[in-house]
Amino acid sequence: MSKNYDLVVIGAGSGGVRAARMAAGFGANVVIVEEFRVGGTCVIRGCVPKKLYVYASRFADMFDVAQSFGWQVSASFDWPTLVANKEKEITRLEAAYVSALESPGVDIIRDRAVVTGPNSVKLVKSGEELRAKHILVATGGHPRLPDIPGVELGITSNEVFDLEKLPHSILIEGGGYIAVEFATVFAGLGVDTTLIYRGNCVLRGFDLDMRRGLEAGLQNRGVKLIYETTIRSLEKQGDDISVALSDGVTAPYGAVMFATGRVANVEGLGLESAGVALDDVGNIKVDSYSQTSTPSIYAVGDVTGRAALTPVAIREGWYFAETVYNNNPMAVDHSRIPTAVFAEPELGVVGLTEAEAATHGDVDVYVSRFRPMINTLTTKTDRMILKLITEADGGKVLGCHILGPGAAEMIQLVAIPLIMNATKVDFDKAMALHPSAAEELVTFKAPSYSYRDGKKV
Repeated sequence: MSKNYDLVVIGAGSGGVRAARMAAGFGANVVIVEEFRVGGTCVIRGCVPKKLYVYASRFADMFDVAQSFGWQVSASFDWPTLVANKEKEITRLEAAYVSALESPGVDIIRDRAVVTGPNSVKLVKSGEELRAKHILVATGGHPRLPDIPGVELGITSNEVFDLEKLPHSILIEGGGYIAVEFATVFAGLGVDTTLIYRGNCVLRGFDLDMRRGLEAGLQNRGVKLIYETTIRSLEKQGDDISVALSDGVTAPYGAVMFATGRVANVEGLGLESAGVALDDVGNIKVDSYSQTSTPSIYAVGDVTGRAALTPVAIREGWYFAETVYNNNPMAVDHSRIPTAVFAEPELGVVGLTEAEAATHGDVDVYVSRFRPMINTLTTKTDRMILKLITEADGGKVLGCHILGPGAAEMIQLVAIPLIMNATKVDFDKAMALHPSAAEELVTFKAPSYSYRDGKKV
């Protein structure tokens, strides 16, 4: 016996939940199948708990700064308290997600779903079959692990939030968002932290000035950086883990974390039975409307490999529902997506990097470097960096990059005029708000340097 629906959604993360809610709101009969917890990576073991832990790690800096403002601070940190309070918050958020699904009448099934055809899904635990006119795959991704001896001794972003205790030291492999954010967290909480990366600078693909600025900030906080090196093997050594590196060095650490990328959750999903095509790295191939090679099956979020960001998955889920259930075809614009790295210092970016912009014709680059005002009464030497990249002679703003306190909040607001194709002249018309770091964006008088015919001048 099978149950019939208009839509079966596989995966109750940000994209799947938004699609299910909106499709049900448009009158569709919807079921969502989730084998773990409602809320997905972002809510349960991603963005939300990560930022809570980043907040926790920043208090050490604030206590240090407070003394220059006349405060005498004595404080200690308790890891189990943070873990317990984090769990309370994500449990609250999960309940809110469940309520948001139940309100428009979405059925929720706690099981694993396997696609058995263009219009059918089988539930692994119950053995029940679900049939639907459309299937939406929103299964997200999982951490990629290197193929090395002893890899099981390490942890990933899945396990890091619930460690029984803080390690005395940690080695983090990777150079992307997750690696630098958790280097910030552990260093801020007093853990001897080392980051190892196969490249020659963290955050490949970001603007070089921002990469170097963040690199300096990590080092100022005591994070040791090992470049052009990888982990070869792990071996248990008493209470520690002995790590053999590609440069021949072997050293013990209290914990090892792999932050070496993520992989789409497609294994065992049965997509081949429905003829759904994957790309050469295992992501589901979709068109601009999130439709796969099988017309009845769609996919949104990280599993498609487009932009692995929660707001993108939410927007894709929303536009899927509009397209399929509201007769309103909508395609997500994946260009000029604002993003932030919640490291210390914080990084917010939108638009083109300097290197990318230099290939788009004549451009002007405006750069400002200064100590954040909150540090001016201290001996801290951290520099804030703001960079604005525009077409030549006051033309369209092509990119904005901010490194320092409040960067994420600022870049979200900058994204609005940038999406509206605002020019440097438009930015100049805005009145400065003083004293603020953001005022630098509207007070640049002349380019720091320019590119003409692809050459820096």
